[in-house]
Amino acid sequence: MPAPLRLRLDAAALTDNWRALDRMSGAAACGAAVKANGYGLGARGVVERLAGAGCRDFFVATWAEAAALGDLGVRVSVLHGVREEDMPTARSGIGRPVLNTATQIARWRDAGGGHCDVMVDTGMNRLGVSVEHVTQGLLDGLQIDTLMSHFACADEDSPVNARQCAALEGLRGRTGAKRLSLANSAGIALGADYAFDLTRPGLALYGGVPRGELAKVVRQVVTPEAQILQRRTLAAGESIGYNARYTATAPTEVAILNIGYADGYWRGFSNAGSARVGEVVLPVLGRVSMDLTAIRVDAAPDLAEGDWVAIDYALPQAAAVSGMSQYELLTGLGARAERVWA
Repeated sequence: MPAPLRLRLDAAALTDNWRALDRMSGAAACGAAVKANGYGLGARGVVERLAGAGCRDFFVATWAEAAALGDLGVRVSVLHGVREEDMPTARSGIGRPVLNTATQIARWRDAGGGHCDVMVDTGMNRLGVSVEHVTQGLLDGLQIDTLMSHFACADEDSPVNARQCAALEGLRGRTGAKRLSLANSAGIALGADYAFDLTRPGLALYGGVPRGELAKVVRQVVTPEAQILQRRTLAAGESIGYNARYTATAPTEVAILNIGYADGYWRGFSNAGSARVGEVVLPVLGRVSMDLTAIRVDAAPDLAEGDWVAIDYALPQAAAVSGMSQYELLTGLGARAERVWA
C-alpha cells in the first residue's frame, strides 16, 4: 500500500558526497559508516550505491546490522565488537569484529581468532582498549586489519584533535595492523595529517555539515515529502493545533500534512519549520503533533487534498531551526516513510 509519506533520496548526491570525501582523504581509502540503518536512509540502498561508486569498507554498530547486509558481498566491520551471544554470527564470516575490550580480545582468540579490527581509546573515553595496553602486547598475535580510534572533538578546533592524532601515530608499527584509521566526516576536514590509511565518514555522506569546510562540498541527500490530508480555512481569531500555539489574525488557508514527530519531524519545527511546492515556501503553523503538521498555503491556491509537498530539510538549516542535531534529524526519520531513490 503506498505510504502518504516518503523520503526522496538523491543517489547522485550520496555518491558525489562520497567521491568528494574520498578526494579529501588523499592517499587514504575512504569507507562509509552505514550504522543505524544507513543513518536513517536505508542501509541496503546506501551500501549498494556506495559500493557501485567504489567504496570498499563499511561500518555498522551491531551484528544484526551486519547480517542485514550479509548477502551484498561487501566488507563490513562491526563497531560494537563481539559479545558471547554474537559469536555464532561473527564466526560465520559476514563481518569483522572491532574488538573493544580485553574480554572481547580473549573471546575472539579463544574461538580461534581470525581477521578483526581493534578500537584503541586515544581520548574519547568511550569504547576501546588503552594505548598502554596495546604497547604492552595486548594485541600480539591478532590478525588485525585496521587499528582504529575515534575523534572526540573533530567538529571543533580543539587541542584534543592533535593529541589523539599523535597517540594513534605513536602506535604505528607496534601491532600487526595493516591500517590505521581515525577520521570521521569532521576529521577528514582537518586535513591530510589526520587521514592515516582509512577514513570513516558518516554524517557528511548524507548531507550533514559537521565543519564549515564541508559546507560547499556535500549536497543534500534526503528530502521528506508529505501528502496533504485536508485543506481548510482558519478564520481570524481561530487557533490551530495543541495548546493553540498559533492564532490567525486574518482568514488563513491551511493544509494538514501526514507527518509528525513519530516520523522524525520533531516538535522543534513547531511555528518554525516550512514546506514548499516549487519555490513557494509554506510555513509550519502551530505545534507539530505525533502524526500531523499544519502549514500555511495561502500562497499555493491550487494545492488540494492528496497533493504532495516537500519538507525543507537541508540538515544544517533544519538543525538550527529545530534545535535538534543533524545526526538526530537523519537517524530519527521514521519507518512509516517510504524510501524512494532517484
